[in-house]
Amino acid sequence: MAKTDEKEHEVEPESPDIHFEPLVKLSLVDNKTLEEEEDILLQLRARLYRYDRNAEPVEWKERGTGECKILKHKNTSYIRILMRRDKTLKICANHYIYPAMVLKPNCGSDRAWVWTTQADYADEEVKEEVLAIKFANAENAQKFKSVFEESAKEMKKLLEAKQSNGKDFDKSDVSKEETTENKEASSISSEKDKQTDEKENKETEVLTEKLEDLKVSGEDSKNVSEAAK
Repeated sequence: MAKTDEKEHEVEPESPDIHFEPLVKLSLVDNKTLEEEEDILLQLRARLYRYDRNAEPVEWKERGTGECKILKHKNTSYIRILMRRDKTLKICANHYIYPAMVLKPNCGSDRAWVWTTQADYADEEVKEEVLAIKFANAENAQKFKSVFEESAKEMKKLLEAKQSNGKDFDKSDVSKEETTENKEASSISSEKDKQTDEKENKETEVLTEKLEDLKVSGEDSKNVSEAAK
């Protein structure tokens, strides 16, 4: 009994409060995502797919799940789609919405849309992609469709205004990251189909040049991911 009483009255030694000064002090870094000069027109959670024509057989492949944004630049008024994957924040969609784009239902679903872009810059190189996006419900899908189509109309007016004024993109109304000048307009063809194709190609080239300046490198994505933790 005596030994038991001694154990009950034993007091555990207090652990010393030890403080170590860091050997290196790091200053805070302002991580920029190139979205600071853009307004968010729409932000919805979704899942993105791409149509892989090189696969045997051809198939839809998942590109990622995350927040899909439709962004409008405060200075240039250009509108683009930007989507990052969850956790890694790696970009899985990054392209402008130009007038020729049309949303089509995917297999009759009221929650998914399919469209084609001639200049997606998600992998930091211009690629033509057929993309499909799926939302949690039909309501979100309709919101996306509404903003997408309205954005296409705005972009059409913007590009037509630039062409009618007969001038290149003015460097005074673009951001520091977007100083690439617009290419000269293609000559007008007498054939209606050819004229439409040339106009669509010119719009794509113009938006592609701008989109290249909005690229986010892998290191930037890594910094954004670390900042989000």
